Amino acid sequence: MATVILVRHGRTTANATGLLAGRAAGVNLDQIGRDQAALTGDRLAAVPLIAVVSSPLERCQQTAQLILDRQTGTPYAPVEPDLIECDYGQWQGRTLSDLASEDLWPVVQSQPSAVVFPGGESMAAMQARSVAAIRRHDAAFEAECGPGAVWVAVSHGDIIKSILAEALGMHLDLFQRITVGPGSVSIVRYGASGPSVHATNTDAGDLSWLSNGIHSGDAPVGGGAGQNAP
Repeated sequence: MATVILVRHGRTTANATGLLAGRAAGVNLDQIGRDQAALTGDRLAAVPLIAVVSSPLERCQQTAQLILDRQTGTPYAPVEPDLIECDYGQWQGRTLSDLASEDLWPVVQSQPSAVVFPGGESMAAMQARSVAAIRRHDAAFEAECGPGAVWVAVSHGDIIKSILAEALGMHLDLFQRITVGPGSVSIVRYGASGPSVHATNTDAGDLSWLSNGIHSGDAPVGGGAGQNAP
């Protein structure tokens, strides 16, 4: 399959104040978030992306644009509704410090597969629709552009954590062990024998080696020689 680069949006005004923004409109990147997204765009500038797919929320659209601005070509740039933030229902707009006193909070931490946010979405449904969207786009991009195609999906922390958990073969109840920071890059390839995770939560480092794509095949015993930059 093609290679997908999972990018979390940069820091927002809500992140900075400990607010659970959810799907609220008008939540924008702050200056640190813009700098994080610009750095991610710089890291990806040497990689000829075929597409930058984004959640419809402003913070992801702004991050996607800063990546697109640094591409020499013109990647396809669709909005994907199924990459939108989790519907946190009645939790949306409240502070994390306030939510930590809710009875549901420890369940979110230890058994997210059992969580349904009041008036909102279950975490299991969140994972199912986001993984399906990633796999659908990935298969379409490979069919159109070949197995060396590299594309970006810009989304949200819990969304990317759930996609990584599925790729790693982890139960959703373990996904809180994964960290996905603002502006971070994680890399997954869905090969014929299953997904392979090539990076998680990186916020620095050379990504030019991705311009050669990631070649499919069995996992190398002993770890292999790694990727070569062009």
